[in-house]
Amino acid sequence: MIVGGGLTGLWAAVEALRSDPERSVVLLEGERIAFGASGRNGGFCDSSLTHGLANGLSRFPEEMERLEELGRENLAGLVAAVDELGIDARYEPVGVLDVATREHEVADLEEHAQELRRFGHEAQWLDRDAVRVEIDSPTYLGGVWQKTGVGTLDPARLAWGLAAGAESLGARIHEATPVLGIDAEGSGISLRTLGGRIRARRALLATSAFPPLVRSIRRYIVPVYDYVLVTEPLSAEQRAAIGWQNRQGAADSGNQFHYYRLTSDDRILWGGYDAVYNFRNGLGPHLDQRPETFEMLARNFFATFPQLEGISFTHRWGGAIDTCSRFCMTFGKALGGCAVYIVGFTGLGVGASRFGARVAIELADGVDSELTRLRLVRTRPFPFPPEPIRWAGITLTRKELARADETGRRGLWLRALDRVGLGFDS
Repeated sequence: MIVGGGLTGLWAAVEALRSDPERSVVLLEGERIAFGASGRNGGFCDSSLTHGLANGLSRFPEEMERLEELGRENLAGLVAAVDELGIDARYEPVGVLDVATREHEVADLEEHAQELRRFGHEAQWLDRDAVRVEIDSPTYLGGVWQKTGVGTLDPARLAWGLAAGAESLGARIHEATPVLGIDAEGSGISLRTLGGRIRARRALLATSAFPPLVRSIRRYIVPVYDYVLVTEPLSAEQRAAIGWQNRQGAADSGNQFHYYRLTSDDRILWGGYDAVYNFRNGLGPHLDQRPETFEMLARNFFATFPQLEGISFTHRWGGAIDTCSRFCMTFGKALGGCAVYIVGFTGLGVGASRFGARVAIELADGVDSELTRLRLVRTRPFPFPPEPIRWAGITLTRKELARADETGRRGLWLRALDRVGLGFDS
């Protein structure tokens, strides 16, 4: 039994049946496939399993060489599976351009390029003039073009294709079927739905930022809202004004950062920067639209691309990210080991979700393997405190991250978080 029709749950259905076609696999989704973050994210498909190299090095230094290898293998496997299943995900292996927009970010990015190369990536440092040849913005002071290990795609199309692929392999998918509760029952589990109970030997919980079904998830995950604007299709003149011939994904390198890319029909998807936590894990469709954030995103867009002044935004949306304090996936077991969960991707799960699903299947099957012995898999993030301390701490952290972006220095609060292993950096 899989709960959650996002990328993690869908990959779990596909991989479970590819590894054992005799399995009986049922997937339940409370809304529709790709309803949550899986269909609303920016479409960056990264080989990193640790929310980037720097975050991984700060938390799993002894495993990073192997984790990077596993991440590259996972991305190659993802691309191969998409091809085998005939999914039109609009995947483009174009890399990502991380840009410096403040003087103090330049040296950090040069160091980042060196680290990427040390771990086997093709990464090119670009000075002010060279980066503006790639994408022309007056705000750019330099950049790193990571040419390997990152691509862009249409995440909703990926999810819809995975659902069709899972069903072709024998999975049964039920949308509009919220799970109200989960209980241990004998040697298995029982899931309560509006229509009755479903019994299974094992359950894989891929509930992302939505209310968790087991208590242990609640300590580790908070929903943080992220927002996106999408422009009308660019004309030939507008494309020429900004360059972008190599179609890389792009991102600012600050703690509060924008991510942006070209869609397959030459729109610009522009999101990020204003990550919002609502008191008491606030969650719901009423939070999907936030006018003040959309206005801020538009201002920053035109500051970045003043040559596109007057272009219209035709789409805007928001959604919740499942954030944990170590910024990357976390695993756990509940109900005597009959339920396995994987959550906490913190916005960089398009690629990592496939790896996480494969590991979660091994955990559910009780397999002792290299993957299940990884420290990434065995350890848990630092839990979030209860309210109102949770809201106060997150709010203070956001303010201090903004201050660090302006000054280039991490203040006392951020350094204290670093010392206890939280190390918020985005």
